[in-house]
Amino acid sequence: MSGLEIGLLVFVALALVAVYVTMKVVKPLIINAIVGLLVIFAVDFLGFVEVELGLLAVAIVALGGVPGAVLVLLLAYLGLAFAPAVALAAIA
Repeated sequence: MSGLEIGLLVFVALALVAVYVTMKVVKPLIINAIVGLLVIFAVDFLGFVEVELGLLAVAIVALGGVPGAVLVLLLAYLGLAFAPAVALAAIA
């Protein structure tokens, strides 16, 4: 084996370790975001709280996960934001 092949082998091994560590850290965040989105869609579908699912609400839930979903649902329930009436009142 030449020095170039050994260098490439070490580089690939380090790249695989970096990808593994990154996925180990990011995986819980991805799962939390997916669960948060499922919670917001389920609550909206079942009709417990009417939520205006705009880009901002989905972004908050996707970034915040379950706590983001709880925040969006609480604000919609209180009528402060993400409620259809609030969206219509802002237009009129």
